[in-house]
Amino acid sequence: MSLACHAHGRRGDFRFDIGFESPSQAVAVVGPSGCGKTTFLHGLAGLLAESTARIRIDDALVLDDGMKRTPVHRRAVGYVFQDIRLFPHMTVEQNIAFSRPYGGDEMTVAQALDLMDLRGYERRRPAGLSGGEARRVALARALAARPRLLLLDEPFTGLDVKRRERLAPYLLRLRDEVRLPMILVSHDPRDLDLIAEDVVRVAGGVVDANA
Repeated sequence: MSLACHAHGRRGDFRFDIGFESPSQAVAVVGPSGCGKTTFLHGLAGLLAESTARIRIDDALVLDDGMKRTPVHRRAVGYVFQDIRLFPHMTVEQNIAFSRPYGGDEMTVAQALDLMDLRGYERRRPAGLSGGEARRVALARALAARPRLLLLDEPFTGLDVKRRERLAPYLLRLRDEVRLPMILVSHDPRDLDLIAEDVVRVAGGVVDANA
């Protein structure tokens, strides 16, 4: 498998132009705070007004903003935010179902629940979930739209060692069994050891050529 991604544009006064090509399924984007890691993910996801992006997986051009900007809901990109962003007034089942209309080949809620071992949690609300459980729900919600690429922003933030160890197998299942390409942003080397197969280093809004 090969993954090629590029996004450039600006967020306020900060300009970025970040791209890479990798033969790996899971790529980590690392660098110091403020270097543009999360901004790069936002550019790929279409969350920045002043940005364009291009994504190629193997020989398939999944996204190209070159001629016309692709709306967020048509990008085939799943995003799990650092702060999770579950809807507090919705149940687990409702949170997962929310993303289904935005995918082409939709995954059923039941399939997403099964992938993340969330059977029995359907009627619970986010306030009643542990940090690891909430992240699994956020992953299931992203998967329900059947994205071609999964973006993970600091996926283990706020989790202690035991909860990290419990969450890691689910990300590995997506990488190795579902074969879903993913880009992981992290400042923690433990994340690289657990999930990443390749590493791209960023500094000052561009790929660090000296890395």
